[in-house]
Amino acid sequence: MKGYMSLVVCLAALTACSITADAKDLSITTIKDDPYTMSRGPELEGYCVDLLAMLSKKLGFKYKLHLVKDNRYGAMDSSGNWQGMIGEIIKGEADLAVAPLTLTAVREQVVDMTTPFMQTGLGFILHKDLASEESTFSLMSPFSTNMWVGVLIAFLLTGLCMFLVGRVSPTEWAESDTEEHNFTLLHSFWYITGALTLQGAGPHPKALSGRLISAIWWLFAILLLACYFGNFNIALHSSNKHISIMSFEDLANQDVIDYGTVESGSTMMFFKYSNNPVYRRIYQHMERKKSYVQSMEEGVRRTQEGNFAFIGEAVSLDLAVARYCKLTRSQEVIGMRGYAIAAPLGSPLVKNLTIAILQLSESGELTYLRDKWWASSCMGADRAQTSEALQPSDLRGLFVLLGLGLAVGLLLAVIELLSRARNQAKDGKQATKLS
Repeated sequence: MKGYMSLVVCLAALTACSITADAKDLSITTIKDDPYTMSRGPELEGYCVDLLAMLSKKLGFKYKLHLVKDNRYGAMDSSGNWQGMIGEIIKGEADLAVAPLTLTAVREQVVDMTTPFMQTGLGFILHKDLASEESTFSLMSPFSTNMWVGVLIAFLLTGLCMFLVGRVSPTEWAESDTEEHNFTLLHSFWYITGALTLQGAGPHPKALSGRLISAIWWLFAILLLACYFGNFNIALHSSNKHISIMSFEDLANQDVIDYGTVESGSTMMFFKYSNNPVYRRIYQHMERKKSYVQSMEEGVRRTQEGNFAFIGEAVSLDLAVARYCKLTRSQEVIGMRGYAIAAPLGSPLVKNLTIAILQLSESGELTYLRDKWWASSCMGADRAQTSEALQPSDLRGLFVLLGLGLAVGLLLAVIELLSRARNQAKDGKQATKLS
């Protein structure tokens, strides 16, 4: 296997495999605005690039690459001729096709394919808002669970501090034995509950310490309610609030958003020839609406724009989800299949490549490559555009302000008590001298 082999590559979900063994032979082209091709200077990097480097090192071959002319994986046209990478293999224009090329029975009849280097299935991606499950407790959705726990703790601590201030501060003490104490534990919690509803619940604190805690709690309550209703308003007016799509059946049973897959690809063929009634309805919808896309890049772009679900191979969709935070992939995966390397019928390369792929799999190298290139790197701009439940860290300053107010209020109450005790001691001394 020494010498050069011509490899045809498709720039698609796993990034284009475009590399040469030596820098002097480097000749790389790419597709404009292809989000799945990562550039580093004049070179390309990606899963296929690393896979080819490992196979080259293990088997001792060199290679040069060219991109498939029509940017297609491989499908038969109306006249019975194969297009894309499979077509170039059949015509002798390439010795191997290396890409996320699905192993299918139809392709296996016209080319030889190695054992799969990656297993996958079919799923779909859509905007996170479309995948959110509807909940009976939607009123709780503006705040996360941790946020609600934080608010409850703040409520309990504030009520307890109001009660303690009422007991410690002399100003809050009852003037006579018949006068009832204002700030019992129950009244303290009732008072701060009134603030949460923006309604006063008297009597109000008389001591400076109590008034400080009351003012801080009112400020906390107003800002907290503003954040709650602001986030709730966004969720309430979302155009997708009545949709919850979690499975292929959910996708087939709704007509609010459109969905599609790559035209003439293996995914389309799966739905076309499936006997499952749900999958048949999906295919019929795509045929009726002509909602196919020409490439995965177009499908991901339309999904980002909203009101579209792109159906494709799960492992390729995971790469898009890792890059764009506002996208999510369905948990349901159907039609398990594998990605393999294609070669002409009878090619002596297939056996050695199959053995090398199995060795890389058994040694964990393929798992390492998967973890390397599928690590989440979604862009902050996408994350900022997604409305999510507020976390305690989002309102950290508000909780700190409340904590400082409670601490200062308790400190003032203690100072008031000490001042009262000191004044009483002075009065006692003066009374002793006079007597």
